[in-house]
Amino acid sequence: MEVTFREMKKKDVPEVIALCNEVFKENTSLSYAMGVYKKHRKDPNQIYIVGIVDGKIVAHLKISVIQTIYEDMNTYCILNHVGVKEEYRRHGIATKMLDVAFKIANEKGCKTVELWSNNVRTAAHACYYNYGFELDDAGFFSMSVK
Repeated sequence: MEVTFREMKKKDVPEVIALCNEVFKENTSLSYAMGVYKKHRKDPNQIYIVGIVDGKIVAHLKISVIQTIYEDMNTYCILNHVGVKEEYRRHGIATKMLDVAFKIANEKGCKTVELWSNNVRTAAHACYYNYGFELDDAGFFSMSVK
């Protein structure tokens, strides 16, 4: 299966939101997504990648590059919303997309790549393990801001 990857463009936002709402069982509105896209589209550390097959967006991931003042952490990136439409899975698209992400991480001088994924996405986790990711010992904590 021939897949090409590139950075997301403004015209891609509706298709990407539909994909993410489907894959991640979310309910992001197009108006919200467009607002965030317009606000951050020129930020070189917020990168959205799409995978295209036959002119259709079938895969997506978000890369956030984080530069720190801490020598041990250095610059690192976090991947999230790594997803492939169900009917296009098991064709190596996620692996190829991770290759693209690691190329970008290398170009940005990242020391490590972290990946966020919901506990219920066990098939995706198998892909990440096969790629070489390891589950960290630390837990991911969150709390709503009031």
